[in-house]
Amino acid sequence: MIEVEHLVKKYGSLTAVDNLSMKIEPGHIYGLLGKNGAGKTTTMNMVTGYIGATSGSVKVCGHDIFKEAEAAKKEIGYLPEIPPLYTDMSVYEYLDFCAELKGIGKKERDEHIVDVMEKAGISEMEHRLIRNLSKGYKQRVGLAQAILGNPSIIILDEPTVGLDPVQMIEMRDLIKELGKDHTVILSSHILSEVSAVCDYIYIIDHGKLVADFAMDEEKAASLEEIFIELTGKEDKE
Repeated sequence: MIEVEHLVKKYGSLTAVDNLSMKIEPGHIYGLLGKNGAGKTTTMNMVTGYIGATSGSVKVCGHDIFKEAEAAKKEIGYLPEIPPLYTDMSVYEYLDFCAELKGIGKKERDEHIVDVMEKAGISEMEHRLIRNLSKGYKQRVGLAQAILGNPSIIILDEPTVGLDPVQMIEMRDLIKELGKDHTVILSSHILSEVSAVCDYIYIIDHGKLVADFAMDEEKAASLEEIFIELTGKEDKE
């Protein structure tokens, strides 16, 4: 579904992603773990085609993200860490705008919007201005735009950052529901979040892949110890 091979991203003398390879299979929720500055967001931005790579390749459902961007991006729904919301729009207006950008026809658009609002739990907010929503509901609106068009892959970058404990639990439940119909990649440095929803883990440190394994009860119980052993205790921004 997603094949990342020898991916490198350099900014001058800084190597943000260093010879990274990984394979994402359909039907799972993947956790991309790492400390702040480990290269998670840069990796996501390359996988989604938001930025180019210095070298290496990314294939999404057989399409090269850098050479066949349009075909590849149709398979991906992306929620960045800071959702790209237009806060002076109502929820419905914003989703209608996003649906048009994604090429969803006028006849099907309303049906798609109603469906994603229901899945994201924001149906009652459709006429509210986005600027008047709580942080949790803004994240839900961002999630709704990510699943517009029913992409096969959903990529979520730090989806629970800034949420209160109740909102975090609600977002985790939404992610689990998405995992029933989509392949999900969840980037986070919050270990409890990853162990609660993911069934496969990739750990990145200083742009390098340092571990990948299937999640089970034993791994979930010792995830903190595994993470610290592989990445160290000190955060490196």
